[in-house]
Amino acid sequence: MRHFQRLSALVSLLICLGCGSSKGINPIALLTANEWELSAIQGIGSLESLYPAGLPSLYFLDGGKLSGYTGCNNFSGGFSLESGGIQLDPGAMTKKACPGSGEDDFLSAFARVKTYTVDKEKLTLSDGATELMSFIPKKD
Repeated sequence: MRHFQRLSALVSLLICLGCGSSKGINPIALLTANEWELSAIQGIGSLESLYPAGLPSLYFLDGGKLSGYTGCNNFSGGFSLESGGIQLDPGAMTKKACPGSGEDDFLSAFARVKTYTVDKEKLTLSDGATELMSFIPKKD
C-alpha cells in the first residue's frame, strides 16, 4: 500500500510539473529556436515573384542580436522585448542594388512592427492591430 501511495504521489507531481511547464515558456527561447523565413507580408500575393533571389529571413540571437536577409541585402542589428511588444533594428546593412520593390516592402513593414506572437511553427509581427508579416521556421 505504501509503495502505491508513493507511486501515486510521484505521478501526480509529474503531471503538475508538466502542466505548468508550458505556461512559463520564455519568448526569447521561442524566437531564437529557429531561423525564420517570410511566409506572408501584408498586401503582397506572390512572394516568389517579389523575392526572386530568396525569401527574407530573420535570425534572433541571444543578447538581443538580430540578423537577417531582406530578399536582397543582409543586415545585422538588434531587437528588444518590452511590455509584451518588440522593437526591431536592422542595424548595419549591405548595399547591393535591388531590383523591384521587395526589399522596400519588407523594410517598410519591418519598421512598423510593434507586437509579436510566436510559437514553434509561426512568428507573426504586427503594428498592434494589423498583421504585417508572418514567418515560419526556415527549412535547410
